[in-house]
Amino acid sequence: MLKKIIDPKKGSPVQKLNPEPVFHYFEELTKIPRCSGNEKQVSDYLVHFAKEKKLDVFQDKALNIIIKKPGTAGYETSPPVIIQGHMDMVCEKSEKSGHDFFKDPISLKIDGDFLRATGTTLGADNGIGVAYGMAILDSEDIPHPPVELLVTTEEETGMYGAAALKAEHLTGKTLLNIDAEEEGFFFVSCAGGLILTSEFDTDWEESSGKGLCIKISGLKGGHSGLEIIRQRANAIALLGRILDAARKAGDFQIVAVSGGSKHNAIAGKAQVTVAADVLTLKKIKAAVMDLFREMKKEFAAVDPDLKLSVASVDSVATQLDRVSTERLIDFLLIVPDGVQSMSKDLEDLVESSLNLGVLEQSEKSIKIIISVRSSVDSILEEITRGLESLAKRVNAKSSRSGEYPAWQYEADSRIRDLCLSVYKETFGRDAQIRAIHAGLECGLLKEKLPDTGMISFGPNLYNVHTPDEYLSISSTANMWVFLKAVLAKLK
Repeated sequence: MLKKIIDPKKGSPVQKLNPEPVFHYFEELTKIPRCSGNEKQVSDYLVHFAKEKKLDVFQDKALNIIIKKPGTAGYETSPPVIIQGHMDMVCEKSEKSGHDFFKDPISLKIDGDFLRATGTTLGADNGIGVAYGMAILDSEDIPHPPVELLVTTEEETGMYGAAALKAEHLTGKTLLNIDAEEEGFFFVSCAGGLILTSEFDTDWEESSGKGLCIKISGLKGGHSGLEIIRQRANAIALLGRILDAARKAGDFQIVAVSGGSKHNAIAGKAQVTVAADVLTLKKIKAAVMDLFREMKKEFAAVDPDLKLSVASVDSVATQLDRVSTERLIDFLLIVPDGVQSMSKDLEDLVESSLNLGVLEQSEKSIKIIISVRSSVDSILEEITRGLESLAKRVNAKSSRSGEYPAWQYEADSRIRDLCLSVYKETFGRDAQIRAIHAGLECGLLKEKLPDTGMISFGPNLYNVHTPDEYLSISSTANMWVFLKAVLAKLK
């Protein structure tokens, strides 16, 4: 299939895509660094956009943005509508990519009906939602009530922007969260969750042995909420099994260890360097390769590109003491990962899960960062307490952060009924109501705006939070038509 690569010198074919205003603003966003925690530039860009369009704009200390536009003719006194998305993105890249997310624009390419990036995440989660809102604000011929575009920060790392938001700046009684990833599915409930960090104090000693570097790679990874049901391999969990197989072959100590990159992304790679005498290292290599062959069979259907490399390291300066090595391996082997329970009420909905997101080492400690999710508060607490107890058993300290509430289903919802009706009227087919096993900002926003009806939707997005993320162009056009139709009905 023909792929069109964007060449800045020759102009952008993206801006010729339908709908033009949406893809124009999406491409503008891809030019601005906006990894979670690095949103100042994109937040200021949104302020500049609003002032250029002579619209009221508010930027808070968390860099959240609220831009207000009056209703069009006939809608001047209609209840305001909030269009909501987040400006940050998950910044992941392929192993071969030299992309610098702090300064390089995302390199876009058109692949048939899909818009992709080159070697990185696309950032359509949630740049496309923000682009929809900007296109509405920039329009002159689209009927709509008063609009409040709310664009939050740090959604991907803990919804910190939404948590810091002051409700006093918003008056909308309907909120359209454009941060879902399946056209024709409207989300009315989401899981709550938190981030649990388990930290191991470490003691290091001099090493005179040789080393062996073991690397796991080639995994698909993916969103730790949306993709967790696919039961893909987690590189950190696999590393625990590999280290356990290695210690059966002989005594060794850990020199360096790492894995994953984001708490809310399934870890796609991990590695460890171990130290021992030459004979033991040979036995370890054989044991690890034997286990790897079994792992290839286990994950052949969901992660066929799983790879393992084992390479000798000539000299090792320091190593983790034996007690700390054993404790870390025990934790990695025992700690659960993946789906923990399925909903008893909704078919095929994950009720609770956890994801071993990041394994990182510093001079003083080794940390494991885990994303825990559940649509049931008591189960979320039970899983978290279990993890804290396990960490305590291996002398690790645990801390919670980024806690966010579940968004509870409402039996009566005007906006839900309207969206279903408009979708059927527009496309001639029924949409479906869903709950999602992921955190949506609607949970936090509902606490701040209890009288505001909310719904979440969006165009088809695939493999989010991975370098293979891509967006359906035709679905983007469909949801633009849908959004305009909904706004026209909210008179």
